[in-house]
Amino acid sequence: MTEERIVYVVDDDAAVRDSLVWLLGSVGLRALSFGSAAEFLEGYEDIGTCCLVSDVRMPEMSGLELQKALNARDIQIPLILMTAFGDVSTAVKAMKAGAVDFIEKPFNNQNMLDLINTALQADADRRKSKEVAVENAQLLARLTPQEHRVFERVVAGLANREIGNEMDISVKTVEVHRARVMRKLEANSVAELVRFHLHSAPTTEGG
Repeated sequence: MTEERIVYVVDDDAAVRDSLVWLLGSVGLRALSFGSAAEFLEGYEDIGTCCLVSDVRMPEMSGLELQKALNARDIQIPLILMTAFGDVSTAVKAMKAGAVDFIEKPFNNQNMLDLINTALQADADRRKSKEVAVENAQLLARLTPQEHRVFERVVAGLANREIGNEMDISVKTVEVHRARVMRKLEANSVAELVRFHLHSAPTTEGG
């Protein structure tokens, strides 16, 4: 079953909200609309892959202020900002603060859908990477401090003899630790260990 993807729409103009909800529904995307940034912040729940489409110029809290609030709360959601004004400086500020894109009203429906699909894919990729990092951390927790030291040196490209010299242990002991590392991390080759290392959150050597 395909995971449902959600598009949050924030705009104080009801006609714009309704139009976007209809457009998204026409291509099978679920849309949740809000009349203000504050209303969105109150109602947002992290329930799966999503993105946010928000107007820039809104009363009380603008799109840029909403972006700052999201960053402050560490809410990682791809943001597309809309504006009826060709404000380049606003666009630059938004992109520097992490917005994935910026579109001027009135916009072409297909262009908007393309931006939304790109944002949704970016969020799906981020979530998958986070899942992999968590899974890898759980596997790394299986290693003893000594095994972790061996692992770090293997993925750094050191040969068994070099690892032994650095750690002041025999080559045979390195080989034993290395075999245990491969088994515990469910890897079949050094290349898999390297890929595992690249997709893991930064760690420190144990002990």
